[in-house]
Amino acid sequence: MGVTERAVQARWTGGLRAVVQAGDFEVVADEPESAGGTGTGPQPTELLLASIASCFTISLAYSARKRDIELADVEVDVVGHYDGPQFGSFRIIVRASAPTGDDLAKLAESAKRVCYVTRTLAAAPTIEVVTE
Repeated sequence: MGVTERAVQARWTGGLRAVVQAGDFEVVADEPESAGGTGTGPQPTELLLASIASCFTISLAYSARKRDIELADVEVDVVGHYDGPQFGSFRIIVRASAPTGDDLAKLAESAKRVCYVTRTLAAAPTIEVVTE
């Protein structure tokens, strides 16, 4: 049976900074000095964009491998467009030297179906906050 839950833990380290334990890795999240942070890590919104970009990139590689398609020089940019205090939309820009054109577009469509992060965001999951 597959994994049914995944969890991370964040701890506040002062100011507007948090350290997140994600598996065997620590990730620092902070706000820039101009917003009252220390600028020692990416902002949480940048980490969200990074989650989209990394998952989509991995999904492209997975989809290509499954179809025996050669990949070269793949880059994925993600731009979030603010709509008030939240993102209203995301734009994912995929570039590669191979495949190109329609072949790259088809591969991106496949990755869109595979990427857990974009699928989760598209489905607007329930968010429950529990205090202990």
